Amino acid sequence: MQSPNSDPALNPRQRRNRLVLWLVLALCAAPVIASFVAFYLWRPGGHVNYGELLTPKPLPDIQLTTLDGKPFRFSDMKGEWVLVTVDSAACDERCRTQLVYTRQIRLAQAKEAERIERVWLVTDESAPDAAMLAEQPDLRVVRARGIERALPASSDPAAHIYVVDPLGNLMMRFPANADPRRILKDVARLLRHSKWK
Repeated sequence: MQSPNSDPALNPRQRRNRLVLWLVLALCAAPVIASFVAFYLWRPGGHVNYGELLTPKPLPDIQLTTLDGKPFRFSDMKGEWVLVTVDSAACDERCRTQLVYTRQIRLAQAKEAERIERVWLVTDESAPDAAMLAEQPDLRVVRARGIERALPASSDPAAHIYVVDPLGNLMMRFPANADPRRILKDVARLLRHSKWK
């Protein structure tokens, strides 16, 4: 089989023109071929986020109360990113660690910290330790009243830290025993790409 430029009837100028034509056709076809390969054949191996993305859905808009009896609704927090933890008032070591993580993650956002709220859903009627609460000055402590059942978890909702977006949708959960540095990166990325405020 002869190449397009090996025809002895072509003079050198015609051969060069034919070569240029083939090069132009190859350059035009390259993006189409690359997009086909990228779309149908190449699958990226990883993802950027650490937290598990959930199908966004609003938490039930039910009337809850804070520890001091003030009304609370998640819908009142629209426009804010919300880090949610859930546990009993006894707040074991895991619970305390999650509260510290959410506090530090919020503080690490510097001027963006005001865009983040923290909510602890208390699942029983007991009173949390006052000394522990004093270490969490910006924490909203709310009686769960069953809303914790709306938090997706394979077994224990208290094992996770959840994220509610500024539209009021539950949209991410971090794994049990999460790495706070990786949570921090995810939260910083969410704030950076968010159009709210």
